[in-house]
Amino acid sequence: MNIDARYQNALDILEAGAGMARSWFDDAHFRVERKNDGTPVTEADRNVEQYLRDELSKRFPEDGLLGEEFAEVEGTSGGRWIMDPIDGTKSFIHGVPLYSTLLAYESAQGLEFGAIALPSLGRLVYAQSGRGCFDGQGRQLTTSERREVHGAYVMSTWLEDWPLELINRLQNQDGVIRTWGDGFGYALVAAGQADAMLDFTVSPFDVAPMPVIMGEAGGVFTNFDGVESIHSGVGVAAATPELRDAVLREIAQTTRSSTSTLME
Repeated sequence: MNIDARYQNALDILEAGAGMARSWFDDAHFRVERKNDGTPVTEADRNVEQYLRDELSKRFPEDGLLGEEFAEVEGTSGGRWIMDPIDGTKSFIHGVPLYSTLLAYESAQGLEFGAIALPSLGRLVYAQSGRGCFDGQGRQLTTSERREVHGAYVMSTWLEDWPLELINRLQNQDGVIRTWGDGFGYALVAAGQADAMLDFTVSPFDVAPMPVIMGEAGGVFTNFDGVESIHSGVGVAAATPELRDAVLREIAQTTRSSTSTLME
């Protein structure tokens, strides 16, 4: 087995939840509401997350639960499951099949397991710390070997919060920017089909699987300070530490340039 039985059980739960998400997507009849922050939420988001919570609680009653749609549940084990039932709700609402269902496990020692299910694409990416990164057919995944921005495919969930100068700086180095975002973009990087993923706005449940997945695929996931964290509100995944450092240098240079302009 590529993962422990414990995480295989969790993966089974995730895949069942992802199947529910696809059923909602294919049916395309669901209510859409707005949360307090203005972002959309559907019946499917809540339905799938409730299923994940119920099943994880049955299998792992001592663990805590953290998800996007409901309040956090404290556990007694010191660990918790972090989930996003439909990562890419806007895509989901508009009938775009690039949404995903995410699950990760965080112990007192850190993140140990992460998985990205892409229900409408029939794809799965998962990893356990120290065991490697794999797809749904059990094939081991590795990132590309890209070390510089030149020629790199850089993904993002959206560009609305990107400084225009950063876009120009990457493109001037022949970097290719694509908004194949959310969990799908990170899955592409893990599989070596893209080279980096950069998000200026994320929540922990958006990126909880990524440190384990990227690390086990041979890449890195950090915040803009180069520290592995899912709690910084930003995230960058890259095929290699060298490419990550190159992207962070461009972000830092953009920030310095913006600060200098404001002070003039």
